[in-house]
Amino acid sequence: MPTSGSRARRTGKAGGAASGATPGRAPEALVLLCSVASAAVTVAQPYVLGRTLDLLLRDGGTAGAAGRWLMLSAALLVGELLLDSLTSLFTGRCNAAWTASVRSRALDGLLRAVPDRARPYAPGDVGTRLTLNAADAGAAPAARAALAASMATPVGALAALAVVDLWVAACVLAGLPALGFVLRAFARDTGASVGAYQKTQAEIASRLLEAMEGAATINAAGTRARERARVLAPLDRLAAQGRHMWVLHGRALARSGVLVPLLTLAATAVGGLRLASGALSVGELLAVVRYAQLTAGIGGAASLLGAVVRGREARNRTLALARVPALVHGTRRLPPAGRGDLELRGVRVVRDGRQVLRADGVRVPGGATAAVVGRSGAGKSVLAAVAGRLVDPDEGQVLLDGVRLDRLTRDALRTEVGYAFERPAPAGGTVAEMVAAGPRRVSPEQVREACRAAGADGFVRRLPHGYDTPLAAAPLSGGEHQRLGLARAFAHAGRLLILDDATSGLDTATEHEVDRALRRSVRPGTRLVVAHRPSVAARADLVIWLEEGEVRAVAPHGDLWELAGYRAVFAAGPAGAGQAPPDGATLRTAPEGARR
Repeated sequence: MPTSGSRARRTGKAGGAASGATPGRAPEALVLLCSVASAAVTVAQPYVLGRTLDLLLRDGGTAGAAGRWLMLSAALLVGELLLDSLTSLFTGRCNAAWTASVRSRALDGLLRAVPDRARPYAPGDVGTRLTLNAADAGAAPAARAALAASMATPVGALAALAVVDLWVAACVLAGLPALGFVLRAFARDTGASVGAYQKTQAEIASRLLEAMEGAATINAAGTRARERARVLAPLDRLAAQGRHMWVLHGRALARSGVLVPLLTLAATAVGGLRLASGALSVGELLAVVRYAQLTAGIGGAASLLGAVVRGREARNRTLALARVPALVHGTRRLPPAGRGDLELRGVRVVRDGRQVLRADGVRVPGGATAAVVGRSGAGKSVLAAVAGRLVDPDEGQVLLDGVRLDRLTRDALRTEVGYAFERPAPAGGTVAEMVAAGPRRVSPEQVREACRAAGADGFVRRLPHGYDTPLAAAPLSGGEHQRLGLARAFAHAGRLLILDDATSGLDTATEHEVDRALRRSVRPGTRLVVAHRPSVAARADLVIWLEEGEVRAVAPHGDLWELAGYRAVFAAGPAGAGQAPPDGATLRTAPEGARR
């Protein structure tokens, strides 16, 4: 039955399945509430000040009604300061909560993703999305609330202006469409510009990370100048995009900066005429001028609008990681008495329209060790990934003890199928915590036993604090890191353990010791080992020989060694063509152009 990659689901959608829970609307609502309350106080102040001035002029500065209005004016001023402080506090909390939510959802989606689907995202790009872009995305909800509140001030001021004098209100209202047009054009042009800027930032970060990882090679080759030029090549484009963003922002501010004073001047002129006609008092004229300024302040929303647009683009970029397809797991568990029988039926894997693996009728008996051999690009790592369901085949089935892997629960799969890789990902914490990290609960004694089996106990004990040494402070070589990765796999070994180039950094003697410990000291089970040395294949119970993405033979190493083509895989002799495998082995023709 086909097991197409279409079974990979998309996670992390807007209410999605990612584990990072959203903070909800409460933080944004608090920002909005305080901002609107502050806007209401701001709108009330001109009227109160105008009324106070009129009473002072009428009463000649004597106490009484004027004193009460003066106290009210002072109370409004203090209230505005308190509300602005609360707005700043809730804005910070809102930004932190949403940034953490967006970042955790994206990271969770990335960690759950099918490895092949996550590979297009370079490490530098991922770092930019999870840091700069996540922070911009986290700031968007508070900016959105502040933008909504900033609209309340002009609307409230216009309403108050209409109460004080309709003619001045009509004058101000006539100029508002021009300010609205400026903001609309700014929002339209800024979105594309911000998206391009963020992509170029990620490109530079990716190139820089690549250069840092290859620093030794760059220094040895004397190509520092060329590498520097390569890393900084997009900088001119980034600068041009940044200038374009500032031009858009400056243009919006300049246009609103011209329109706002003109609008205020017009309102003042009309108010002056109304004062001369006796329709307005001096205090009311003061209120009219201030309300005109507040109403025209809608043009100052460009900065908040820019933050909202920037946050929207950043959110789309960051949560793209949460939408990377992940494997769908079933509900079944493995039979308790299973020995780890592994079978590949009609398996076919296609990448970019090319077949990279085809395996049918391949069976590894429970408890046996199978070595996977082949030239570079033959499909060894693809087979290892499919055998433990890091990826699903496009066609066919993989069974463990008679149960399809895609029908197992996530816990059942990861508990019983373990991996060790050429470059194990270092976990945080101490050496002991790294080895103990996994699907099973591992005791300190089991950690030490696993390290002894992996040949790591000796150098771990020589570290400053032994097993309690923080990994960041442990001066470990590549081979020692690899042995710690093996120890972690041994500590959590289930009925199937897959070693994908996991011993490539070990010398032959250490590799032999690890192989012997794997047979004697680690939980019994089936082993699938990607091998490059004939000694590893010789110690295996059987060999899966791959050529150009197809299984050419499955047989013991001793039988296959008679073939010149097999010996050529290990550079042990000239490649033979057209020779048949020994009895019991299966010969297949590999597809042209297949790769690992």
